[in-house]
Parts: sequence; structure tokens; C-alpha cells
Amino acid sequence: MIDLHNHIIPNLDDGSKSLDISLAMLKYAADQGITDVVNTVHYQSPRMDGKKIGYNLVKDKVNQLQSKLDKSGIAIKLHIGAEVFYLPNLLELKDNPLLTFGHGKYMLIEFPFDQVPNGCNETFFQLKLSGVTPIIAHPERIKPIQKDLSIVRRFIRSGCVIQIDAGSLTGSLGSSSKIAVLELIRQGCCHIMGSDAHDDNHRNFLLAEALEIAKQIMGTKAVNMVTVNPQKILLGEPIETHVETPISYPETIFQKIRRKFFINE
Repeated sequence: MIDLHNHIIPNLDDGSKSLDISLAMLKYAADQGITDVVNTVHYQSPRMDGKKIGYNLVKDKVNQLQSKLDKSGIAIKLHIGAEVFYLPNLLELKDNPLLTFGHGKYMLIEFPFDQVPNGCNETFFQLKLSGVTPIIAHPERIKPIQKDLSIVRRFIRSGCVIQIDAGSLTGSLGSSSKIAVLELIRQGCCHIMGSDAHDDNHRNFLLAEALEIAKQIMGTKAVNMVTVNPQKILLGEPIETHVETPISYPETIFQKIRRKFFINE
């Protein structure tokens, strides 16, 4: 499996707080079959308190952690990336090697959790014209989207890739996120799944656990979210982003699936 979204480099952003924690997290990741991890440091996010993060700094820290992994016998390859906070300046950032991956073909973008910014569709359109495909990070956690999932379908129709968080499926990110992500999966609106790992507690690498839940809804096709699609993204290859036909269940069956995986319902 390949994880395209996490915060594994110690003391770089709001993720891992120490080298020992990072190594423990990556050991846990390797044990569940994760082979590649793209560290996606927060960029221009308010939570960074103005901290400046550059490509060379991240590259050095990734290389240092990779060396520790190799010496520890943990078979994971690290990659450089970023989670870019949405501002209207995204087009100006596309040539920064830290902020894209897949040979400059993809950019992972996060929204504020309480809004979908005005004008974002036009910004995404301009990014696509410039050759960069937006990957929308964990839309199931954005409050306006939780109330109106059709927003995600509009993103997909404009060519965006949708990334969901494993923790949304497992329930560790709350029931609202879980309700939204289950429905997005049922509607065929999810392309990749990332761990969004931050620590060795409730926000660890949960891809294997979340994948089993996704399989209950979409079958073996769920595997593509952590294998085929992220591999294509790393290689800079296009992936299918059309809105798939929603999976149809008798309502009682879908309710049964939701009840099975909910903590508080």
C-alpha cells in the first residue's frame, strides 16, 4: 500500500513529536503492508503560525528519517510532499518542488474545516489548465460539505481527485466525518485514501483497518484507493476521476453496514 497523506517527519509541523514516535509509527505502517509514505508537511496553514518550510529543509529531514528507517530494517520508502492550505495563490505555487508530487502533476490541497472558499472552482480550473491536478484532502471533514455532498461531485466533474482519511472510516475523527465518508464511498466519489497520520495514538496509520471497512461497501475495488491510484499519482500518470454510478443497496442493507461500523449511532 501507498500512503499519500501523513505528517511523519518529527517536529516539522503538527505531526510526530519525536524521532522515536516516527519510527514506531512507520514500523506500524510497514507491519500492515504500507511500502511507500509521502510526508505531506502543512504549507501556508494557519496552524503553522507563520513557520517557513522550504524544499531543502524537508528534503534533509526526509533523508535523515530514511537513513534511520534503513538502519532499523523498516522497509518503507519515504517521499517528499506537502499539504497546501487553500489560498487564491495556488497557481503561483505550482513550480515549488515541495508543493507538488508526481513530477509536478498533482497538488494536495486542504480547506478550512468550516468553509469551502469562494472562487475555489475557478482556481482549480486554472491549476488544471497549467497541468496540475488538485487533490482535495479529506472533504468529508469539511462542515459545509458534510451538509451538501454534491459539492464533492462538482469537484470531481471539474477534474479534481478526492482523498479521504482512513480515520474518518474508522470513526476516530468523529461520527459526522464517518457518516459523510460512508456516503461518499457509496456514491463513487473517492479516489485515494490516506492515513493523515499525526501521532502513535488515535491518529496513526490506519489504512489496513479502514480498507476493510471500505471493502464492505465497494468490494475489492477499494484496494485501488491505496495501491493503483496512489501509484499512478506518484508516477505523474492520470487517474480516472469521473463520478461513478452510486452503489445501490436496499436502504435496510446500507443502514446495517453503517450500524456495523459506527461507534455512536
